[in-house]
Amino acid sequence: MIRIAMLGAGRIGQVHAANIAQHKEATLAAVVDPLIENAQALTTAYGGIALADPLEAISHPDIDAVVIGTPTHTHVELMLAAAKAGKAVLCEKPVDLDIAKAYAAENALGERARRVMLGFNRRFDPSFSEIHRRIAEGDIGDFHQLIITSRDPGLAPMNYLKHSGGIFRDMMIHDLDLARWILGEEPVEISACGSRMFEPALEAMGDYDTVMVQMRTASGKQCQINCSRQAVYGYDQRMEVFGSGGMILNDNLRETTTRRFSAQETEVRGPLLNFFMQRYTEAYRLEIDAFITAIKHDKPMPVTVKDGCQALKLADAAQLAADTHAVVSLA
Repeated sequence: MIRIAMLGAGRIGQVHAANIAQHKEATLAAVVDPLIENAQALTTAYGGIALADPLEAISHPDIDAVVIGTPTHTHVELMLAAAKAGKAVLCEKPVDLDIAKAYAAENALGERARRVMLGFNRRFDPSFSEIHRRIAEGDIGDFHQLIITSRDPGLAPMNYLKHSGGIFRDMMIHDLDLARWILGEEPVEISACGSRMFEPALEAMGDYDTVMVQMRTASGKQCQINCSRQAVYGYDQRMEVFGSGGMILNDNLRETTTRRFSAQETEVRGPLLNFFMQRYTEAYRLEIDAFITAIKHDKPMPVTVKDGCQALKLADAAQLAADTHAVVSLA
């Protein structure tokens, strides 16, 4: 059994702790949170010891791996400490909000980077995974265009947004990583537009609530990503890929597949799943499984620190493009 410590007992820590505890080849050895009662709540539910100091868990001889779900500004320090201690690491995105610190962390890891995984869970979503596989199998012929729609059901609290790094680094970074993975090559140029359609207070933060990005790869593949912080109808997560031989798209998920028909209404369906923890439940489970499998078989991690740096590079470029209304070269 692979003994894993969960660093951080917040919202994402709760998701990972449950998946670790339920995995047949792992055990939740510890949960760490400076608010010890939060750690204790998870260890009561899933086992392990509750700790307040992450470095205590990292240095513990009975722990094989750590999952980092702490605030972003702590990621680099904890990632490097855990890797130096010989632990396998799964770190939530982003590596850091500062691209220089992210690159420095990648360089500092050196050969240890092989055992560090970045938490871009959407790569493990069954729908997106199928699209990725079908493109590789030639189902759409020559790949021409990718369109990603990603809209949150509502604006996050202002106290969170002030420290989030902005919509491109906090929210769209998932879609930027997904785009790189689906496209199969790096974008060479990016343009973006940003608007404050419903929350003017974001101007003081240099942030936006509604954004659109367009990217082009060296081979000519095109990608468009649409993001909004407020979709009144629910958590909107869709993708469309188009090529010379056809198109593939995925639909949003709902609690059931039922549709109602009557004299007053046609094809009425239930609401979309509420937010990321419901929409990506299976993706988070499969992400932990991939992490544990890589440890068990001593394989490279399926999502790397380099992937994290590349996604952050795109997010920075998108912010610059939106702020300056210019096309940004990435070559």
